[in-house]
Amino acid sequence: MTPYWELTFDADGDVDGPERDQLVAQVTERGVRDLIVFAHGWNDDRSSATALYRRFFAPVPGLAPHARLGYVGVIWPSMRFSDEPIPDFPESAALAPPPTAGLDPDTRRALVAVFPDRTSLIDQLARMLDERPGGPEGLTQFGGLVRQLIDGENRPGVADTEEDGEPRVFTGDPASACEEFAEALASVRSAGAPAEGFSIPNPWNGAKELLRQATYYTMKRRAGTVGERGLGPAIGRLADAAPGVRVHLAGHSFGGRLVSFALRGLPDGVRAVKSVTLLQGAFSHYAFAERVPQAPDRSGALKDLQRRIDGPLVSCYSHFDAALGTFYPLASRLSGDDRSCVGSEIAAVLGPEWGAMGHDGVQAVPGTVRLDLATALASALPATGCVSIDAASVVRLGGAPAGAHSDIVHPELARVILAAGRIT
Repeated sequence: MTPYWELTFDADGDVDGPERDQLVAQVTERGVRDLIVFAHGWNDDRSSATALYRRFFAPVPGLAPHARLGYVGVIWPSMRFSDEPIPDFPESAALAPPPTAGLDPDTRRALVAVFPDRTSLIDQLARMLDERPGGPEGLTQFGGLVRQLIDGENRPGVADTEEDGEPRVFTGDPASACEEFAEALASVRSAGAPAEGFSIPNPWNGAKELLRQATYYTMKRRAGTVGERGLGPAIGRLADAAPGVRVHLAGHSFGGRLVSFALRGLPDGVRAVKSVTLLQGAFSHYAFAERVPQAPDRSGALKDLQRRIDGPLVSCYSHFDAALGTFYPLASRLSGDDRSCVGSEIAAVLGPEWGAMGHDGVQAVPGTVRLDLATALASALPATGCVSIDAASVVRLGGAPAGAHSDIVHPELARVILAAGRIT
C-alpha cells in the first residue's frame, strides 16, 4: 500500500496542516494518477484504523497492477465499544464470549478519549451499569446522565434529512427505551439459536445500548462536520495543486457519512472526485433524496450532491448488518411509546423512514441502479448517478450486537472501489 499518506482531523474538522501539505506536495512527484481516500468508521485509534486500511487494500495492487495508485487514510476521532466484533481482526472481540452489560476498561478508555472533559460522568455511568439500581428511577437517572454526555458535545452537526434532528430516544422515557433495546439485543443474540423458552429481558441489559447509541449519535454528527469542514476543503486544495489526480472517496460506517459530507465542503468548480463508495454507511438512506417520501416538502441534507461526483455514488449494503438493520432504526424512532418490535421485525414495523444507507442502499433518488454484488463485478458500473449494491454474499459475519457491520475486509469490496472509479 504505497505511496500512503494520512490526513488527521480533530472533532471540529481542522486538519493537521503538515500532513495535508505533505500530501499536496508529494502526490504529483510520486506519479499518482488515482488517489483512494478511505475514512474509517468506529475504529477508536490510529493503529486500528491503519490496520483496517492495510488489510483492506492488500489485494489492490494485484487487482490493478498497472494503475498509478496512491492511498490516503483519514484519521478522525471516533470510537468503538470493545464488544463490537471486527471479523478477521484477531485482536477484536470477534471470538470473545458474550459481553457483559457493564463497561470494560477498554471501552471506558475509549469513552474518555472521545469525551475528555466528561471523565467523572463516564465513571458514574460505569458504576450504574455495574450496580443496576432498582426500579424505573434508576434507569431514569441513567438516561439523564447519558443525555448530559451528549449535551456536553457542543459542536455543530448536520442532520441527514431536514426533518432529522436529535433522536427522540434521548428525550423520551429512558426506562422504556432501555426495555426496547434489551428486547432487540436479546433477539439479535438469539438469532439462529435454539429456543430456550420465553423470558422478559432485564431493561438494564438495554442500558448499555442506550449509552452506545449516544456515542453513535455523537460520531454521526462529528463525521459530517469533519467531512464538510475538513476533508472537502482539503480535496479542494489538492485539486488546485495536482489537477491531474483523480480522487476516489471511500468510507465505512460513519466514515461513509464523512466522505459523503465532504461533497458539501468541496470548493465550487472542483471536479476531482471521480467516485464515492460507501461500505455499510451509517446514515440515512434518504440523505441524497430530493424529496423524503414521508414528508414530500422536505429533502435530504445531500440532495443532488451526487452530481458533484464526476462518476458514480456506490452504496454497498447487507441485511446481515444488525447495527444498521436493528439498532439504527430503533434508536432513530424510539420516543418512549409502547410500540414493541424486535429483531428482524424492527425495520419492517418502524418503516423505511428510519432506514440506514448500509441496510438497504440509496433510497428515493430517481434512476438509482440496484445490483447484487456478483452482477456488479461482472459488468461495468454506471458512469454516473447512484448505485446500490447488495453485498450480503460477503458482508455476513459478526456477532451481537453489531452483526456484520464491520465485515468489510473482502477483495470483492476492493474491486467495487476500483470499478466505481474506473481504475484498470
